[in-house]
Amino acid sequence: MSLPHRPSPQQPGRRQFLAASGSALLATASGLATSGLVLPGNSAATAFFPERQKLSLPVDSETLVQQLFSSLSEAQRKTICFDFENPLRRQIDANWHITPARINKDFSGEQQDLIKQIFRQLHSEEYADKVLAQVEHDSVDVGGFGNCSVALFGQPGSGKFEFVLTGRHVTRRCDGDSSSGTAFGGPIFYGHAAESFDETAAHPGNAYWFQAQRAGELFQALDGRQRKLALLDHSRGESGSETVKLAGRDQLRGLPFSELSADQKRLAQGVLNDLLAPFREADRRESLALIDKQGWEQLHISWYAQENIGDDELYDVWQIEGPALIWYFRGKPHVHTWVHVKDQA
Repeated sequence: MSLPHRPSPQQPGRRQFLAASGSALLATASGLATSGLVLPGNSAATAFFPERQKLSLPVDSETLVQQLFSSLSEAQRKTICFDFENPLRRQIDANWHITPARINKDFSGEQQDLIKQIFRQLHSEEYADKVLAQVEHDSVDVGGFGNCSVALFGQPGSGKFEFVLTGRHVTRRCDGDSSSGTAFGGPIFYGHAAESFDETAAHPGNAYWFQAQRAGELFQALDGRQRKLALLDHSRGESGSETVKLAGRDQLRGLPFSELSADQKRLAQGVLNDLLAPFREADRRESLALIDKQGWEQLHISWYAQENIGDDELYDVWQIEGPALIWYFRGKPHVHTWVHVKDQA
């Protein structure tokens, strides 16, 4: 299956970009109208993105978590099961194990298959294989996907619950909307160190670098005044769960989406579409609804000049932030991405 539009690794100069921008914008607008990654209807975002359409809801895959829970032995439950309100559920990091149990050592073959199915179904059909391959690659020396750990909070099929899978460059959640007003069930993490720990400016083979390239298209479309607002020195950095702490409305930095032209707003939505593309439709839809609720005009985007491989205008570190949203893409020395989307801080 072909991938969505990606820019070439060689970022064009501003003059080249402006020469091609008309056709590119038309292509972006056309793609947004048919992509399925558009905003839910009947809200203020209709004026912000008039090409929006409604999304259909797929069948939930959370029943697989219930099947896994039913298959657990008493010893397994003592290791991986917790009360729903246990604070461990809200933690996140770039490389961690939420429990000591490992998929390939502490679960039967059938249970391992269930866990892999749960993980795959948290992603879009287009990206499931690619994301699984990324997790396998980044832990290949210690067992690949099988070295990941899982935890279950609450009881599936009987009230609130959440399944969490963690490992190097991966934190995913499945909660059946148990966490009200929270996309993905809570903060998630994805990343990739493709050919080496210290990647080059082109990030060859990186599963997620296309997202920075798309953000680079938006930066090239900014005028001088907008770039002064958008280009900052240093990013928030990484500090475990503190990395995804939401700022509220009074501490946002960078270029507000309210400062974008109509064409730039379409490009900005294209960036959001590519950020959400690897994930299943239910989570994409919920994320867009929560962004819609807090207000698209409240979002800010920024790039970081002092954390840039290659000293070019395709910036490796950037983020989109709102009062109750963080999508922090740290591409140096390789890709780390921190995500937290809620309805309020």
